[in-house]
Amino acid sequence: MAEPEHSDSAWVREAEIAVVGIGLMGGSLAAALRGANERPRRGRRVVGIARRAATLPLAAPLMDEATLDIRAVAGADAVVLAAPPRAIIRLLPQIAALMRPGALLTDLGSTKSAIVEVMSTLRDDILVVGGHPMCGKEAGGLAAADPHLYDNAPFVLCPVPGRAATAVARAAGLARVLGARPHILDAARHDRLVAAISHVPYTTAVALVAAAEALAASDGDTLWELAAGGFRDTTRVAAGELDMWIDILLTNQPAVLDHLDRLDGALQQLRQAIAAGDIALLRGVLEAAQTRRRGLFR
Repeated sequence: MAEPEHSDSAWVREAEIAVVGIGLMGGSLAAALRGANERPRRGRRVVGIARRAATLPLAAPLMDEATLDIRAVAGADAVVLAAPPRAIIRLLPQIAALMRPGALLTDLGSTKSAIVEVMSTLRDDILVVGGHPMCGKEAGGLAAADPHLYDNAPFVLCPVPGRAATAVARAAGLARVLGARPHILDAARHDRLVAAISHVPYTTAVALVAAAEALAASDGDTLWELAAGGFRDTTRVAAGELDMWIDILLTNQPAVLDHLDRLDGALQQLRQAIAAGDIALLRGVLEAAQTRRRGLFR
């Protein structure tokens, strides 16, 4: 028996949804709404707005219309900005000016404080809320789009202070239709938390690769021939899309720097325990991490 539709999701079925930016995240969202790979159609019409003409042929099977014309957002019931954070910040005023009254404007950006701040300045006859689905792949671009990408993923929604609560309810409904689990967080708190679980892990993976590269430069490429599963798993995110990560780090600078200091403290504690041969301290640090990590992903 099918699960009953949540009340705040019903609007999506009759909606026209415009997705601005149809790479991995935007393309996956469009495919999930239009129906692909045995997923049922959930949105009445899905329009994708691309930046490059070369994207359009790839987009055609995943949405009802693909265009380069940003004015295509004008008839939409909801507009989703699926772009790097600094691009979202630039696009918000332009998109808002084209939208019809009462329509929803949200985004998929990985940082939220700067985006929500700009949203608070937009016209008050549209619904605005920040969004960040906690999912993705190393491979970027529309060719990697997957209609199941959002399945069971946490989808953070950051309310815009002083704006209608209807925006959060509608965005939560959209998240549920995609298969995700909505979580409501203040933008600043969101940025602190994702710095710890996403942004600083990326910088750490980059640092691990850079440190190994420095050793290989003096000791030869045998190091890379020996690299196996442990190195692969701990550095996986270092292979991610550079422009996106530069945007993330620059738009979440305070939280990233704060957590880098926290990481440095944890590394210093480990270093001291190893240098002193302090088995009790070393065991305590390792066991605490082991217990937490084993409990996170079962």
